[in-house]
Amino acid sequence: MEQKKIHKVFIDGPINPGFIGEAIAKHSDKKNIGAHSIFLGQVRNDRIGENEVAAIEYTAYREMAEELFIEIREDAFKNFPIICMHIYHSLGRVNAGEISLFVFTSAIHRKDAIDACEAIVERIKKEVPVWGKEIFTNENSQWKINT
Repeated sequence: MEQKKIHKVFIDGPINPGFIGEAIAKHSDKKNIGAHSIFLGQVRNDRIGENEVAAIEYTAYREMAEELFIEIREDAFKNFPIICMHIYHSLGRVNAGEISLFVFTSAIHRKDAIDACEAIVERIKKEVPVWGKEIFTNENSQWKINT
């Protein structure tokens, strides 16, 4: 297996569609890839009681999170026959409708790409110390509870 390059995971603010498109386009020269699986986490404008979510403000225990992202990446390459993978997560304010998490896996076959992508997203949600504070339209806020 070739040496995998570690990419910067955290992005300030939302992950814009142009960035996502460029990430996908960069793989067109890798002719051994037969499938990509992409997960995009988008901020919802949930209603909580009388409040509507306008945005989520993401914070993280960066040092620990970055170590866990490396571990998740290494485990994905050990446990799934993937060729490539990328994880990007927002920090700071992300408005409803904007993307806060982008996970991208590539493999020879679709099932491998899909299974790896799903496993990576589940581990991120369960293990990585990233927190979101829901900011309501009235500017009140509360810490988000992942479900």
